[in-house]
Amino acid sequence: MNNNNTNPLPGRVQRIYSVWYRHFRVYTKNLLSNGFPPFLEPLIFLAGMGLGLNQYISQMDGVPYIRFLSMGLLVTTAMFTASFECSFGTFVRMEFDKVYDGMIAAPMSVDDLLTGEMLWAGTKGLFFTFAVLCVMLVFRTIPPGTILLAPLVGFITGVMFAAISLFITYFVQDINQFNFYFTGVLSPMFFFSGVVFPLSKLPAFIRPISEIFPLTHSVRLIHSLYFGKFTGIQLYDLGFICMFTAIFGHFAIKNLKKRLID
Repeated sequence: MNNNNTNPLPGRVQRIYSVWYRHFRVYTKNLLSNGFPPFLEPLIFLAGMGLGLNQYISQMDGVPYIRFLSMGLLVTTAMFTASFECSFGTFVRMEFDKVYDGMIAAPMSVDDLLTGEMLWAGTKGLFFTFAVLCVMLVFRTIPPGTILLAPLVGFITGVMFAAISLFITYFVQDINQFNFYFTGVLSPMFFFSGVVFPLSKLPAFIRPISEIFPLTHSVRLIHSLYFGKFTGIQLYDLGFICMFTAIFGHFAIKNLKKRLID
């Protein structure tokens, strides 16, 4: 029997891309409802917090307070969207829609599946950061410059929080349990990672704790892009993000593999 016409199995890159492309097709099917809010949310945030607090706080860390808030918002939006995608989104696809059952029945490993999940969440982080950046540039709360590279920081931030969220998802048995993650982990990061006020204003004993928060390193990268000042600390921040992503990504895939196969 001649097997020369047998189609070879797709390569790993193609398998990962197929996961990413599946999510892309689903997301763009309702492009208006999915794509418009990222441009609207920063307007609401700045109107609700930036414009009000700006009347009482003229400057923060040497820049107008509304600009200081805008810088942090570029990566917090990536954090929240990636975290939501790989917590609630992954749980629904896994437990309710049973999307993954069909995907891993194809010539695809769980490693490919979850890597594609993380890359898709990173892509959403990039897009949401880009949307916020467009709004900031239009309203001139942030001047152009090296800050235009912010979507790249949004991407790596999205991948990092996707890995963390997938790790958390393994332990969640009821979808409502994600409220502990968002309220007890992500919300404190928002307030103690240099988004609302500089880390230098925190009490000395809290600053080392803030350095453990992964969002701190993304925020510091954004500040470096805004000010155009690059020192060795940026390499440390990039290394921290890569290390954090690799560690949590490894254990997320290892644990969820057991859950998906069982």
